[in-house]
Amino acid sequence: MANILQNTLVHFDRAAGILRNEVDTDLLDSLRLPKERIELTLMPMMPEGKKRFYRAFIVRHTVALGPSKGGIRMTPTVTLDDITGLAMEMTWKCALIGVPFGGGKSGVVADPEGMAPLDKEILVRCFARNSVLLIGPQTYVPAPDMGTGERDMGYIKDTLSYSIGYATTQGCYVTGKPILLGGIPGRREATGYGVSVCVIEALKKLKKEPAGTTVIVQGYGNVGSNTARALDRQGLKIIGVSDKYGAVYKPEGINLDALDRYLESSNTVKDFPGATPIDGRELLEMPCDVLIPAAAADQITAENAPRLKTSIVAEGANSPTSPEADEMLVKRGVFIIPDILCNAGGVFVSYLEYTQETQQEQMTIEEVNARLTRRMTEKFWQILELSEQRKFSMRTAAMHRAVSTVYEALLARGRCP
Repeated sequence: MANILQNTLVHFDRAAGILRNEVDTDLLDSLRLPKERIELTLMPMMPEGKKRFYRAFIVRHTVALGPSKGGIRMTPTVTLDDITGLAMEMTWKCALIGVPFGGGKSGVVADPEGMAPLDKEILVRCFARNSVLLIGPQTYVPAPDMGTGERDMGYIKDTLSYSIGYATTQGCYVTGKPILLGGIPGRREATGYGVSVCVIEALKKLKKEPAGTTVIVQGYGNVGSNTARALDRQGLKIIGVSDKYGAVYKPEGINLDALDRYLESSNTVKDFPGATPIDGRELLEMPCDVLIPAAAADQITAENAPRLKTSIVAEGANSPTSPEADEMLVKRGVFIIPDILCNAGGVFVSYLEYTQETQQEQMTIEEVNARLTRRMTEKFWQILELSEQRKFSMRTAAMHRAVSTVYEALLARGRCP
């Protein structure tokens, strides 16, 4: 199975290939490499009185448009290459959605689900202490990602402010924080909300009505659940959901209120009463109008792409579709909303949080959602127009626009350090 970095480089090379006759190729090729890759060894003292060792990574892909921005991923299998690929994807995402950030990403090799809350807090604080010279409003601004959440961002802010002896950090060092600590309403829901906006716009493009449109969501975590909720409110019918423990399918539609109540007690969608249990991989291949991969990378591959029965793939996760599968689906006429567009709502609202904290203002949820809807809608139709004008796929159009933007920023900064 290809890794995230390999997939990201394939997409970059395709976009760069189109640009080669128009630009300085040396400058363009520099975007294949990250500005900085750092590997850390964390040695926190745990409550039982023993030191444990953890590996961690911080990658800054580029600062051409501004400080690096990207979440902290905590999983037992995350690698430095994964984080490098995700940092590169963040570069394109920020450039595409129009926020003044470059791409960055962090990873901590640990299993958060197997850790006691205090153990996780100690590990997160240890990561922050060891990163005190690497995190800042003008260098790298982290956020939640797989395995981390707003509580962890609060720990990081507290650790960094304590390190400098202040009551709080000056400027925005981390986004996705609790609202009481300078966070912004709607940040937790932003990525899923943005995915839902893209789905609605895609339905308009395909001249389909939302009411009764069937949706399958792979990955009922933060992104998947909030996407499902937002689409359910607009009349779409959620007929299948999955998590890493299992999946359920119900052609008549799943009651999300009942599902959420079940989740509170079971911590999984598996065996949800009233729906049919199904294998998670098989769920991807069930008939639906909209398929939303919102779990991990490389879920749609050359092996299963021919069996997908959907009109729209809306990529809630990062790199969920392999390059080979992407080509196959485009040839079949499946409308793919690429990840750097589809799930960019999170980084856009992170930008709003960044500006809010920098200017010491407060935004309402209504303001946040209005600005997010406007930006996602605007960018969707811009990329669709480029796609139709140049006969590109949506992914190629998005990558072409993003890479061109970053290249122009590098050119504007000049050649000399």
